[in-house]
Amino acid sequence: MLRHVYEEKEEVVVAKKLKDVNVNAPFVSGLEYGCPARGTWNIVHTGFLIPESHQVFVCASNCLRGVVLTAAEMGEMGRFSTVTIKENNVLDGNMEELLIDGVSHVIDKLKKKPRAILVYTSCIHHFMALDMELCYKTLRKKYPKIKFTDCYMNPIMRKSGMTPDEIMRRQLYSLIDKATKKDNGINICGNNYKTDDSSDLVRLIKLSKCKLRDITLCKNFDEYLEMGKSKINITYLPVAKKGMDEISAKFEQENIFIPISYDADMIKKYLTILAEKIDVDIDKFDFKENEAFEKLYEAKKLMGDTAIAIDYTFTPAPFSLAKLLLDNGFNVKKIYTDSISEKEVFAELQNKYPDVLLYPTVNVAMRTNDRDQKEKYIALGQKAAYFTDTKYFVNEVEGGGHYGFDAIKILAENMIDAFKKEKDISNLIQKKGLGCSCLL
Repeated sequence: MLRHVYEEKEEVVVAKKLKDVNVNAPFVSGLEYGCPARGTWNIVHTGFLIPESHQVFVCASNCLRGVVLTAAEMGEMGRFSTVTIKENNVLDGNMEELLIDGVSHVIDKLKKKPRAILVYTSCIHHFMALDMELCYKTLRKKYPKIKFTDCYMNPIMRKSGMTPDEIMRRQLYSLIDKATKKDNGINICGNNYKTDDSSDLVRLIKLSKCKLRDITLCKNFDEYLEMGKSKINITYLPVAKKGMDEISAKFEQENIFIPISYDADMIKKYLTILAEKIDVDIDKFDFKENEAFEKLYEAKKLMGDTAIAIDYTFTPAPFSLAKLLLDNGFNVKKIYTDSISEKEVFAELQNKYPDVLLYPTVNVAMRTNDRDQKEKYIALGQKAAYFTDTKYFVNEVEGGGHYGFDAIKILAENMIDAFKKEKDISNLIQKKGLGCSCLL
């Protein structure tokens, strides 16, 4: 029987209270929406962290528009090229030839030859069963002085196996050579931002007298290659763990995963694990815990019961952050995320703060969700700022390079500043790759 589809009402997103959320499937997966908050980095931004490298995207023209704009916005078009796949390439079956000849043409036209080439293939290459091994073997033989690595712009991989973001974090270090002799170096890996010198993590490493290496600190390709000499890799972003486990095993390095947390006991636990590995007496380390919580109390006194919203782009540990604030009297009302990785922390929040609201960010009905809030909101993260339509927000992504009790102190300072000063939300959150202007 025929049915008039327009008679049905569009689904309306209704936030779930934490007590009603299934931790393994908080929201139904379906047609997705992307709100205009663009501050998170994409594969183009991350790839440019490798100094003296050049990116070549081999894709259909409609897929190239976004990445070309990203490179242009960064002012990095001199390190970026494209090879366009057309219908005849698919029909003629010359995809390998197109990739090899296209990348070769790019290299031959460059006045200064790069030390490394990042080749980004796309969905069509996998649909067509491209012989990747042949392509890279041919390119490496043709240009022996240039290092090549395979990168991927492949949205069909988003929900099966490693995501494109996880793969990009791994490939970021794939050009490093395995060192025959290790030194006392320590690498901080997988992050887009330089870790703060004031952070508990960097201060602890400096106490060890070990050499700190980080791709965000590399001024040239030789410094990047030096990361292969380090004996230890430190990863604190969950999105980088899988890839760095693989890279560390390949280069015979130890990967220590100490994820971002806002829980005092967990911060001390992770730093104690690291201290034992690098021969630092943790009992003599000043965590500056009191200093951090004094600033947090100052923020609470100023903000009172002002509503707070948090989203997952602000930090990879949104529920740990929410628990810190709620336990210290802050009025956290809304959390925006599409999945839950912090299951133990989430269970604590469910029991202790069951009425806090959880919202999706990609559910298609969020585009018509009511953004007209009746009260002042302090938003932690760009998506939270957009969905609450507030001018009072902390403009950071991915943890901002903060770690430990120092991260709590900086958070409190930024919340105080956000409470006092309005920001131009429509202008700020539409800029891609927050902080990319620092790239070489």
